[in-house]
Amino acid sequence: MRDEVGWAAAGYPRPFRRHQRLALDALGEAFAVGRQRAWVVLPPGAGKTLVGLEAARRLGRPIVVFGPNTAIQGQWVAAWREFTPAHIPAGTDRGLDRPVTALTYQALATFDPDAEVDEEGHGRTGGRLRGRLHENGRALVQALETAGPITLILDECHHLLEVWGRLLAELLDDLPKAHVIGLTGTPPSTLTAEQAKLVDRLFGAPLYSTSIPSVVREGHLAPFAELAWFTSPSPTESQWLAAEAERFAELQNDLLAPDFASVGLLNWLDERFVTRRTGAGQAPPLAWSRLEGDAPDVAAAALRFHHAGLLALPDGAVVREEHRHDPTAHDWVTLLHDWVTAGLLTSDDPRDRAAVDAIKGALPGIGYQLTKRGIRRGRSPVDRVLARSEATTDATVEILAAETANLGDRLRALVLCDHERAAATLPARLRGVIDADAGSARLVLARLLSDPRTAALRPVLVTGRAVAADVATARELVSFVREQAPGLDLDDLPERATGMVDVTGRWRSRHWVPLVTRFYETGATRALVGTRALLGEGWNAKGVNTLVDLTTATTPTAVVQTRGRALRTDPDWPEKVAHTWTVVCISEDHPGGTNSWDRFVRKHDGYFAVTDSGEIAAGVGHVDPRLSPFAPPPVAEFAAENALMLTRAEDRERVRALWQVGTPYRDELVHTIRVTPRLGESARPGPGPKPGRRPPALVPAPHGAGRDGHLPAQTYGRSNHWWAAAALTALLTAVLAVAALWWPAAVTLTLGAAAGGVRVRRVRAGRLRAGRDLAGLAAGPDPFDFACAVADALHEAGLSGAGAAAVTAAAERDGTYRLVLTGTSAETSAVFVAALDELLAPLVSPRYVVPRYIVETIPERPEALRRAGRDWLAGDAPPNPVVYHAVPSVLGVNVRRVRAFAAAWNRWVSAGDPVRTATPEGEGILLTHRGQDPFAATTALRVAWR
Repeated sequence: MRDEVGWAAAGYPRPFRRHQRLALDALGEAFAVGRQRAWVVLPPGAGKTLVGLEAARRLGRPIVVFGPNTAIQGQWVAAWREFTPAHIPAGTDRGLDRPVTALTYQALATFDPDAEVDEEGHGRTGGRLRGRLHENGRALVQALETAGPITLILDECHHLLEVWGRLLAELLDDLPKAHVIGLTGTPPSTLTAEQAKLVDRLFGAPLYSTSIPSVVREGHLAPFAELAWFTSPSPTESQWLAAEAERFAELQNDLLAPDFASVGLLNWLDERFVTRRTGAGQAPPLAWSRLEGDAPDVAAAALRFHHAGLLALPDGAVVREEHRHDPTAHDWVTLLHDWVTAGLLTSDDPRDRAAVDAIKGALPGIGYQLTKRGIRRGRSPVDRVLARSEATTDATVEILAAETANLGDRLRALVLCDHERAAATLPARLRGVIDADAGSARLVLARLLSDPRTAALRPVLVTGRAVAADVATARELVSFVREQAPGLDLDDLPERATGMVDVTGRWRSRHWVPLVTRFYETGATRALVGTRALLGEGWNAKGVNTLVDLTTATTPTAVVQTRGRALRTDPDWPEKVAHTWTVVCISEDHPGGTNSWDRFVRKHDGYFAVTDSGEIAAGVGHVDPRLSPFAPPPVAEFAAENALMLTRAEDRERVRALWQVGTPYRDELVHTIRVTPRLGESARPGPGPKPGRRPPALVPAPHGAGRDGHLPAQTYGRSNHWWAAAALTALLTAVLAVAALWWPAAVTLTLGAAAGGVRVRRVRAGRLRAGRDLAGLAAGPDPFDFACAVADALHEAGLSGAGAAAVTAAAERDGTYRLVLTGTSAETSAVFVAALDELLAPLVSPRYVVPRYIVETIPERPEALRRAGRDWLAGDAPPNPVVYHAVPSVLGVNVRRVRAFAAAWNRWVSAGDPVRTATPEGEGILLTHRGQDPFAATTALRVAWR
C-alpha cells in the first residue's frame, strides 16, 4: 500500500510556523540516522497535529494515530483533509482500511471484564496485559501487526503515563519495525522519576521542546494574564470551620505539654533535629544536608517550627524563604507522623497509648487519619467546604460582571468546574453547611442567571450529560441547532416553561458540543459553563478570552490543558488578550484552611505568565509579585488584592505590550531574587535602584570602615568630590611653584595670600561636601551593591563566568528590587540568587560572618553636616556601628573562596574581613548577633523566562 498511495505528492498547503519547522527538522534528522521512536513537546495551540501528520507523511508509511478522546480523534481526520491533493483517505475504523487512521486510546485499552485487571491497566496478577484485552482490543493489535511497517502517532502522550503506558510499551515491543512519534504539551521537567523511566523506554529523550511564552512571543498564542480572586467561606461555612478547628487546637496545646507522652513532642523534635542523638556505639549524627535530602518535607516542617520559636536551629541548617512562615497544619501532621511512627506506635507506655488515641480522634477534623502505619491523608470535609464554598460561586459572578464591563459584546467567557452535579450525597455533618450541589456547574449556571449583570450574558451549561440555559436562550439554541443540523430531533420546549431548562432530544455530547460551540462563537451566548472533562483537552473555541477556573485538578497536564482553552489566537480579534482567573477560598478559622491556596500554588508552579512589571515568571508571583508560594496573604488584604486584579483586568492593551510580541527571545530560564525593603526598621537599605545603574569607575572605595571601626577619612562612597578636590590642590601647587621661580617675591606673597583664601573656602566647602556624603552613606548600600559583591565573588572564585557587570536591577512600584545575573546558565543564576538570599537573611549559623559598618543619621543642617565632615576628615569621629552578614555558604567552603568574597565585599559594600565562626571571636559574634536581621528586607526567589 505504501508504494501506491503517493505520500510524496501530498503536502500541507500553507507555510509551517517556526516551532513546527524546528520540530519537523529534529524528527527528520533523528529518523534519518535510524532512530525509530521520538517525541516532541509543543504547547496546546502550537500546532502539534500538523507536526505529527507532516513528519509521518515524510516517512511514507501508513499512519495510525491514537488520541485521548473522540474530539481529538476528529481533529486529526479534519487536519489531514487539509493536505493537498486530497487523494489519500483518512478514517476512524479499527480495521485500519485507510492509509490514515485516527483512533482513541480506549479503542486499544479495553480490557475483558472477566480479566484480573483494573481500568487503569494494573493487573492484580502477573503476566502480559495484551492477553487480557477485550476481543476488540486484540483484533486491533492484530491489525496493527499485519499492516506492515507503520508510523504510530501518540497524541497527548502524557496520557500514557497515567493510564495506558504499560500496555503500549508491550505493544511497541511487538512492533519492532514501527516508527513512533509522541506529541505532548506537558513539559518533560514535570515528570516523576517513574514517569520519566517509562517515557525513556517508549521514546527516549525529547527531540524538541518549546514553551508557552516562546509561542506567545512568536504571535501564535494569545498574550495572557493570570489573575486570582481571593475569598473567604460564607458566614455559615466559617462558623462550622471554626467549630471543627477547636478540637485540633486543643490537641496542639496538649502536644506542647511536656507530659503529653513519655517523650514530649518538643523534646523529641529537639533530639530528632537539633542534637540528632544516635545512641552509644552508633554512627555519628546525620549531617543536616543529608537529612534534608532524604526527607525534605520533614526538614522543611522542622525549620518552620524553628521560625515559630518551637525548635532551636539545627546545626548546618539554612533558613530560606520557604521556612520564614508559621507552620501549617500539614507541617504539624508531617512531624506528628514522624513522631508517632518512630515512637508512640511502638511504645507500651500508657501515656503514649493515650496520646495516640487523642491524635487519632483529632486528625479527621483536618482531613487526616491515623492508621497502624502512621498518618495518612483522608477525605476531608474541610477541603470539601473550601473547594465548593458558596463564596467561589459568588466570586465567579463578580469576575464575569467585571469582564462584561471591560469587553461588552466581545466577551467570550468559559467557566470550568469539576462536575455537573454533586456525585455523592452530602455527609451528615455537612448538611446545612453547604448546598448539596455546591461547586457544581449546575449551581454556577443558576447563580449567573440570578444576577442581572451576568444573566445578560445568556449563559449556557454544556456537559457530557446535558445542555441547559434559561428558557429564552434555550429556544434560540433549539432553532439554531435545527438550522445547522436538521437531522437532529430536538424536543420542543413547553410554552409555559420558565427559568432554567434542559435542551433534550435525540442527540448526544458528540453532537451538541460542536453545535453549542458554534452557537457560542456567534455571540448568541457569551458564557459557557462546563466541566473540565468535556471542555478541556481537545475542545477548541478561538474566541475564548476569559477563563474562570473552579477546578481542583493540579497536575501539570491539567493546568496546561485547562489554560490552553483560552490561549488560541482569534482571527476575528487579532489583538485578543486572554485572562485566566483562579478562585481561591481561604479560611483563617481552621488549620486546614489553606488547602485551596495550596492547590492554587501547585497550579502555578512551573507555569509561566507575565507579571505586571513585564517579567515572565513561574509561580504565583506572576499573579502578584508580592505573593509567596509558602503562605497566603492575610484575609484582611483580600479586598485590596481583588481590587488590584480588577485594575489589571481593565487594561488588556498593557498586558499585550508587556508580552512584547514579535521581539527576540532566548527561550531559557533564569533565577531571580526580589528584595523588598521593610522601611522604618533599623537596618537601612539605600534608595531605589535605577535599572542598569553602574557605580563610578573611578571610585572603587568601600562604604564602610577599617578594622578599628572608623570610617576611613578618604572614603567618599560613590561621590567623586574628593577626586575633584585633590586635582584642584595639585593644580594650585604646580602653578605656585612655577611662579616662585620667575616672579618677584611680592607677587608670590600676593598669590600666596589669594591662594590661602581659596584654600580656606575650599576646606569649608570640602567639609560640607564630606558631611553630605557621609549623610548619604547613612542610607546604607542598596541591594544592587550586595548583588554586585556576590556576582564578583562568584566570578573570582571560578563559580560563574560573569561578574558584577552582568547584574541587572529593576525597581517595581512598591520599592521592590528585582535582581538577576544575566549571561549565565540557569544553574549559575540559581547559585547567585541563593547566595544573595543568604547574605541578606537574618544571621543563623554560617561558617563565616562579615561586618558591615553603618553611619548614624546626620541632621540636614549645614553646621551639623560641616561638623560631621570635619570630624570624619580628621579621623576624630566615633566608631561606626556594625552589623554582621553571613558569608554565603557556597563562598565559605574554603579559604580561596572566602578571600574572593572579602575582596568583592570591600569593593562594593564595606570594609572589614570575614570572621570564622568556629573561632572565639566568631562564637562571640554569633552569640550576640544570631537571629538579628542585618538588612531590613524580605527576599523571594523566583524563576523567570527570557
